[in-house]
Amino acid sequence: MNTLSESPVYYHGTKANLKTGDLIEVGFVSNYGSKRKSKYIYLSETLDAATWGAELAFGEEKERIYIVEPTGAIEDDPNVTDKKFPGNPTKSYRSQHPFKVVGEVKDWQGHSPEQLKMMKDHLEKLREQGIEAIED
Repeated sequence: MNTLSESPVYYHGTKANLKTGDLIEVGFVSNYGSKRKSKYIYLSETLDAATWGAELAFGEEKERIYIVEPTGAIEDDPNVTDKKFPGNPTKSYRSQHPFKVVGEVKDWQGHSPEQLKMMKDHLEKLREQGIEAIED
C-alpha cells in the first residue's frame, strides 16, 4: 500500500539482460520502430504497460520487466497519452535521464497470443502507413 510519502513503483519492459545497479540510458538503438537512436527512455507505473514493452521489444532474448528508479524528471509519454489514452490511465512516462535498475519482476503474466498478434498486426499496419510506433 502506497502512502502519499512513498514514491510510486516504476517498471521498464525490455529484452535487455540487466542487473541491479545498471543504468538504462538514452542514446542506444531503440527497441521499437525503425531502430534509430532513442532520445527518450520509457517507464510505467503499471505492469501491463511494461509487459507490452517487454513483449514488443526487438530481439530474441528473454522478455524482462525491471523495477527502475528515475534519476531525473519524467513526463507523460505522448505516444500513448495524447493519442490513445487522454489523462494517462496507462501511467506511462518518458525521460531523457537514466533509470537505475533496482530489481526485476520475475513472476509476471504475458498477454495472450491473440492479443499479442493483434497488437503486432496493428503496429505493422502503422509502419506500412509510414507512422512510427515511437515518436521522439
